[in-house]
Amino acid sequence: MKVTAPSLATATLFVPLMEEPPASSLIVSQVRVFISSKMYKYGFFSANIKLPGEYTAGLCVAFYTSNGDVFEKTHDELDFEFLGNTEGKAMEVPNKPFHRYSILWTAKNIIFYIDDVPIREVIRNEEMGSEYPSKPMSLYATIWDASSWATSGGKYKVNYKYAPFVSEFKDFALEGCPSDPIEEFPSVDCYESYSRLETADYGTITRRQRSAMHKFRQRFMYYSYCYDSLRYPVPPPECVVIPSERDRFRDTGRLKFGGSHQGRKRRSRRRGRVQVSSTVEYDPDV
Repeated sequence: MKVTAPSLATATLFVPLMEEPPASSLIVSQVRVFISSKMYKYGFFSANIKLPGEYTAGLCVAFYTSNGDVFEKTHDELDFEFLGNTEGKAMEVPNKPFHRYSILWTAKNIIFYIDDVPIREVIRNEEMGSEYPSKPMSLYATIWDASSWATSGGKYKVNYKYAPFVSEFKDFALEGCPSDPIEEFPSVDCYESYSRLETADYGTITRRQRSAMHKFRQRFMYYSYCYDSLRYPVPPPECVVIPSERDRFRDTGRLKFGGSHQGRKRRSRRRGRVQVSSTVEYDPDV
């Protein structure tokens, strides 16, 4: 997949060194964020990202779209979240300095990519109804202290002796139509943008890419909420259950064999209606 969307800026986000960060306001104060200046209804969002190294336990780096600032109680979100690890265990999958992470969002489908490999596709269906993300969203890139849940369910916390924690974002690419969240109907230009998104080379998954997606998920995926029948007795409507894949997982959604990571309770940035993520947790040590 060749990214041909307009290239944007380079940014470096970091949590500054603090020997004794105030415990009472840690989660609130220890956040660094990049936010796009405009909101978009549908789009392709992509960046080369280098994650922090060494001891990163307790950290959460995220690259995502959201409209939580406008629709606080019914917000949509599409996200990649990278959770910190203990010393010697990389955050990247697979381990190399930079990877390109991309989110395609159209009226018909959502695709998450790592480099040119799709790792999840959500195809819109009638059962989703109004739950399918359809309101304009902004693009965010953040790094923050998520000690209470990010690494082994909160067992390992952020250790500020390893600060500053630096995550680099560069070669941003964005294709989409800027939209006013309160507008009832999009402009004519937006319909042209929607058409470009759906017909771009990243808008559909080829047979070769689908094979690569299967191999990637088989090698790196060790949890999927779509197979977590304890949490979701009936899979959410965006889930596509693949019998051969499901057989590899327990009713907790974790691998029957080889899944060494402990369960965790995800702490969302905001309460909302729809959150579609890259859906799975990946083990970089596999």
